[in-house]
Amino acid sequence: MKFGRRFGALLFAASLVASGCANGDSGADGTVLAQGQQQAAATAIGATTTVAEGSVGGSGGSTGSIESIEDWEALWAAERADIVKTITDNGWGWDRAANKVTGPGGFEVDLSSCPDGWDPYQGLENGVIKIGQNLASSGPLADYGNIGVGQRAYYDYVNAQGGITDSEGKTYQIINDVRDDSYDPAKTVPIVDELLDSEGSFAIQTGGSPHTLKVYDKLNSRCVPDPFILSGHPAWGDPANHPWAWGSIMAYTTEAILWGGVMEKKFADRDEITVGAAIMQNDFGKAYELGFTEFIKTSKLKIKFVFERFDPTAATITNQMTTLASNDLDAFIIMSAGVSCTQAITEAANNGMKGTVELMFQPSVCKAKSWVGKDAVGGDGSASDGWWIVGGGVKDHTDPGYADDPWISFGLELLADAGHPISDSASLGTGFTYAWPVVEALRIAAELPGGVSRPNFLIAARTMDMTNPNLLDGLSYKMSGNDDAYPTEGSEFAVYDSAAQSWVIQEDLGLIELGGKSSNCAWDSASSSCR
Repeated sequence: MKFGRRFGALLFAASLVASGCANGDSGADGTVLAQGQQQAAATAIGATTTVAEGSVGGSGGSTGSIESIEDWEALWAAERADIVKTITDNGWGWDRAANKVTGPGGFEVDLSSCPDGWDPYQGLENGVIKIGQNLASSGPLADYGNIGVGQRAYYDYVNAQGGITDSEGKTYQIINDVRDDSYDPAKTVPIVDELLDSEGSFAIQTGGSPHTLKVYDKLNSRCVPDPFILSGHPAWGDPANHPWAWGSIMAYTTEAILWGGVMEKKFADRDEITVGAAIMQNDFGKAYELGFTEFIKTSKLKIKFVFERFDPTAATITNQMTTLASNDLDAFIIMSAGVSCTQAITEAANNGMKGTVELMFQPSVCKAKSWVGKDAVGGDGSASDGWWIVGGGVKDHTDPGYADDPWISFGLELLADAGHPISDSASLGTGFTYAWPVVEALRIAAELPGGVSRPNFLIAARTMDMTNPNLLDGLSYKMSGNDDAYPTEGSEFAVYDSAAQSWVIQEDLGLIELGGKSSNCAWDSASSSCR
């Protein structure tokens, strides 16, 4: 599986510009003007390569011999031991005498700046690790509440295996306390306050870009971990200013850049194209928009970009899609999540876009059959046929192509035994994507001096380099202090096959791995850009 050299180079260069929001001058329109784009592209040529199928995603052995959850557990144990050794050998970690946490690339957190009364062991009382969460269990994105249900199924498995036993001889059970915010950022704030002040949560794993942006300053100032945030906003790549908050999935800005890369390849014989987008009107949609507009600046194509915005609570996007259909589009992107993804598919089939627009993209967050499958779009399911996705490399538990995958089959069995079969919601499987790194970071923290604690949990996550079973083989899952703040920066390129009810990876594009190549992002909410 090979990229054209120009395609790979462009993606790499653009990722430096948009995914990490590379340092530059902030323009009047609030975007970031890239510096040295041509130099970055020149460096990328010959340096960017695809990843072969079956290669290793993390730091330890090949996944080719993995046949069971026991095999996975053995691999992860070896990888955790390597991480603990790396932390110890480099003198990183929680220095209680100096009251600070240190890590790679000059990563340093002064714990003396934490508020009076701050307790590194808060939320660990009575042998329980309390992790608070905000998720939508009602409203237009209510299905995402099932992510928390899926997480609980995995935590219950870990608990049944003995939980987390640390270097101090203490054993803990993991619980996630999920509160419904109806995908309303205004409701997120009091929920987080309650989880902080009344519940005393060890960590609070927030969900949603606009929701997390409302509270991540507060969580950071309170020295409370916001781990593996349920969102791909680039702002979570800010270890210097927000060390207590970090993401898990590929940044939305990177995803947007990769959409553009596909367009450059597919329209290589064109001088100009028109691209339309339906954009959710919040910080989530803005992140996608930022990435794509930055791509336009680097593209050899002349791109006319037309878009329509819609409110997250809108019942339909019919008007927006009708307007976009009148623009003689060459490509279309739905920059959204949830029900509006499905609506874009059905509207495009009804208004003629499906037959005239050459490239149509779903966002990675709508990869599951809950949004694109036959049951969602109705009829024979053919409305979804031919849609593209930059999927972020995450396996879908509802995709029949992964039925024999040891990790997926293990998860499906856990869910069924818990009374939550995957047929109820694809978001149940997504729960494993967000629960697995929490568990592994806790296990690493448990092996460090002082055992499970907020500082040890922080450095465990910031040095994680493991084989993530939720990702396609060949995609890395790694953070490295100040040097690498995004665990996942790789993806597949796929087209939906409605007959198979599956995303088919495009062999001519293969996988792209940009791990470690994205600059950090100090997010400026006023300009919706990185500083």
